[in-house]
Amino acid sequence: MADRPRGERRPTTGRPRPKAKPRRRSPLLIAGRTMACATSLAVLGTCGFTWYAYTSLTNGLTTSSALSEIRKGAPPHLDNSVNLLLIGLDSRKDMNGNDLPGEFVQDELHAGSSSDVGGYNTNTLMVMHIPANGGQVTALSIPRDDWVQTVSADGKMHKIKEAYGIAKAAFEAKNASRGLSKADMERQSRDAGRRATLATVQSFLGIPIDHFAEVNLKGFYDIAQAVGPVQVCLKNATKDPAMAGQGSGADFTKGINTLNASQALSFVRQRHNLAGGDFDRTHRQQAFISSVIAKLKADGVIGDLGKMQKLFDVVKQDVVIDDQWNVLDFAQQAPNLSGGHVEANTLPVAQLSKINGQDVNIVDPVQIKRIVQQLTGHDPAPADNPVAGGAAPSPAPAAPSTAPSQAPDPAAKLTGTVDVTNTSTVPHAADTEAKALAALGLTEGRTAQGPHQSRTTVTYGTGEKDAAEQVAARYGVTAAPSTGVRAGHIQLTLGTGFTPPDAPASPAPASPAPAAPAAGSSAPAADPAAGLPMQGSAVKMGGIPCVD
Repeated sequence: MADRPRGERRPTTGRPRPKAKPRRRSPLLIAGRTMACATSLAVLGTCGFTWYAYTSLTNGLTTSSALSEIRKGAPPHLDNSVNLLLIGLDSRKDMNGNDLPGEFVQDELHAGSSSDVGGYNTNTLMVMHIPANGGQVTALSIPRDDWVQTVSADGKMHKIKEAYGIAKAAFEAKNASRGLSKADMERQSRDAGRRATLATVQSFLGIPIDHFAEVNLKGFYDIAQAVGPVQVCLKNATKDPAMAGQGSGADFTKGINTLNASQALSFVRQRHNLAGGDFDRTHRQQAFISSVIAKLKADGVIGDLGKMQKLFDVVKQDVVIDDQWNVLDFAQQAPNLSGGHVEANTLPVAQLSKINGQDVNIVDPVQIKRIVQQLTGHDPAPADNPVAGGAAPSPAPAAPSTAPSQAPDPAAKLTGTVDVTNTSTVPHAADTEAKALAALGLTEGRTAQGPHQSRTTVTYGTGEKDAAEQVAARYGVTAAPSTGVRAGHIQLTLGTGFTPPDAPASPAPASPAPAAPAAGSSAPAADPAAGLPMQGSAVKMGGIPCVD
């Protein structure tokens, strides 16, 4: 067996700890890590395991130092809360980079016939915020097609799911002459992908990531098989035949469905023939986590060492966690994970658009940070960042001709000169947008008021293609070259549908007011996400929630 490279190794039992009497309050650890096109699930609970039991279960888990290498750039923590990132990797390869058997990929995973399908996209990204006081856990899903500034990849605007694969490919190209074995190259390049994903998510959300767990398609399948048949609930019957590398193979009835491992993958991967497309798939992933928690509790797995051993043997094969994760401490802090006291939401999308021929989600990075920081209690964005409002989108937003202005993301650094012409009725919009773009590194050029035009446009001169594409992404349009724009310049023209970034946010879809509690009863806990714009309804975990 090849030596493990630095950066991916067998774990210790956690961070160094002062000597103390052994405690019998030990963890369960990961009861499952699951999710779409590969996904992740973490369920922990307090139980009566001793340190010996804990060590026997966790010994052999694969760990990565990727998180340690990006901690310096993390936003500060205000308390002892924990942010756990679950990464679902859409890869048809094993841990050593070998292709999974084609028949298995097609017949069981329903994931196409080619190992190149899906590449190394992180098709599931979910942050779980565990409060320091052990209160309700908040889960936040990031739509995979969100168009963001990548960090530690190539630094350009991409779908957030692509940061992993871009960084992995760059590492392989740079280190091709080092003579690494195939397995070592795979492990080290995956660590580069993890670093890029972690850094990009950390920058996008504006909160520190404390721990992560990663699993690929095979890992999801194996875990689902080890957990056993899982029940899910659907609001409507649905079909999504698998054919020619497309479709999930889903074929489900309305109401309760009992799923084997292959069907579970279909459930969390389906996006065709759903009204909300990708967004409905994200809600499916959240619901499946809840169903797995309910299954483990009902089967008495949580707290039973013998029953846990089989599941942990599977987890050891397929799951990668960070090397600083002291699971004992984490389990004691997060009893509500195993108890199912979790609310899952999906972060909002401003609009759907096309960039370079691909479907993308245009997002407002400042609005995203405000929402996430409000829910997690982390430091607000720096005071010199513009504050964006952003409309609360519908579950499946239509693509209007002009997107709301995107507030600058502090991670983005562009070069070139931007000239801005305002044809909208918004006063001083040219000056305001020029300054906002200057915060990204662009040089303020000429600003002017021009004759009305319906659409916002971005054109560019020689040498500014990359910067212009990133500017265009912020307004939901496509950049185009123009001989009428000087070399080194970008021309932004604000159309009549332009909405300034500080416009009041549209109210989130109203929910019925809760009924007053009966005399002698206690009022339900306040929903921390109430009133915040989210992509669709929250999924309340702890049972078998019904979803589309």
